Amino acid sequence: MARILGYIAASLDGLIATNDDDLGWLFKYDDMDLGEHDYRTFLKRTRTVVMGRGTYDFIAREPAPWAYADKRVIIVTSRPIEDPKGPLEIRTDVSDLISELRALEDGDVWLLGGGLLQMTFLERGALDEIEIYLIPEILGGGKPLFPLTGFRASLTLISAKAIDKGCVRLHYRL
Repeated sequence: MARILGYIAASLDGLIATNDDDLGWLFKYDDMDLGEHDYRTFLKRTRTVVMGRGTYDFIAREPAPWAYADKRVIIVTSRPIEDPKGPLEIRTDVSDLISELRALEDGDVWLLGGGLLQMTFLERGALDEIEIYLIPEILGGGKPLFPLTGFRASLTLISAKAIDKGCVRLHYRL
């Protein structure tokens, strides 16, 4: 059974992007030394990447090449994607998708991007672990790590570690 994982960065005020989807505040930390927790290491152990439409559209607008060509990529959306940036599949029903993901046996699943998708999986008890990288920036407004939906949960801390440039890695099990 595949594990469904979150791996995401947030500002100290709990935001993942500015209101206009600017990530410049985060890109200042691209050269940060994450050691064994590096994004590339995390990505190697995942086989499937799941993202919402907003995250896909953000990535598709970037001039960089499609970074997930060797992964199964699933976009959760109800709208068709014209001229996709890379190979991908579309799913509309999250509950059916969770059942499908749980049946996978070829590697972990990464919920890439937005807090809305992460919250949707959290509310269904379908996020196994999450790594949150707290970045020492205060944005003052923007898109929250977890939208306030009324959902409540208690997570179990696996580890907390100060890393490069004043950032902190928090690793939780749900």
